[in-house]
Amino acid sequence: MPEFTTLISGLSFTECPRWRDGRLYFSDFHTHRVLAVSLDGTVETVAHVPNQPAGLGFLPDGRMLIVSMLDRKLMRRELDGSLVVHADLSAMADYPLNDMVVDGDGRAWVGNFGFDLHGGGAACSTVLICVEPDGRARVAAEGLGFPNGTVITPDGRTLIIAETLKSRLSAFPIEGGVLGERRTWAEFGEVPETNDVGELIVALEVTPDGICLDAEGAVWIADALHSRLLRVAEGGQILEEISTNELNPFACMLGGEDGRTLFVCLAPTFVEAELKAEHRASVAMMRVAVPHAGLP
Repeated sequence: MPEFTTLISGLSFTECPRWRDGRLYFSDFHTHRVLAVSLDGTVETVAHVPNQPAGLGFLPDGRMLIVSMLDRKLMRRELDGSLVVHADLSAMADYPLNDMVVDGDGRAWVGNFGFDLHGGGAACSTVLICVEPDGRARVAAEGLGFPNGTVITPDGRTLIIAETLKSRLSAFPIEGGVLGERRTWAEFGEVPETNDVGELIVALEVTPDGICLDAEGAVWIADALHSRLLRVAEGGQILEEISTNELNPFACMLGGEDGRTLFVCLAPTFVEAELKAEHRASVAMMRVAVPHAGLP
């Protein structure tokens, strides 16, 4: 079995990796930086986001969109490197924003926690927000259980999103920038009838966090609380399982020059105090057989 090698380490909490123009872009939560690293290990800080960066994406003209988690805003990095507010989503999301995908027309599809995860709040469903290229925002879908990693198929007609606390991937048809009815793309076991996060975490068979899509239509899933990556076909068949040993994977991305390098964001925990104190997060990589497809 191929093994992971470390691309970069000594970070606080790596998330939301995106491959573009020969570099991997990702957020490091607790140093408030968006970083870009090349395969030779050269690192650049491309943005500093005081309220914690998360999901990343790019507009058609190359400008970067960055989720600002804690103040629930979507920031835009201009071509000169300055940051401006692209959209304020605080009226639609009461708790932190998280991951995002930007489609080929520049629409950003942004998820959020839906409850006070780190403060011990009760789990509840929430919405997916669509931000138009001009910054206008609207609710695109409701009733999602911690919407997280998101991809769009190569034809631009289907959005697939990980619902971490419902242990499933959901798919929505996209027509004219509007989402149709949700269907289950893959699900993993029974989800208990409880809003206690601790009980859910213990019971869920798979906790899908970040995801990416490959050219055979399979989805790689960072199974955040089970120290493994899963490659899954539509319907839920697990095609491959790769252990990440003592570290947990929180996001993954296919990239590299031929799209066959699988990057994974690793950390020992998602507990903020430990992450800030220890800086044990990293990005690792390994070669896989099937290349990247779709967005991001």
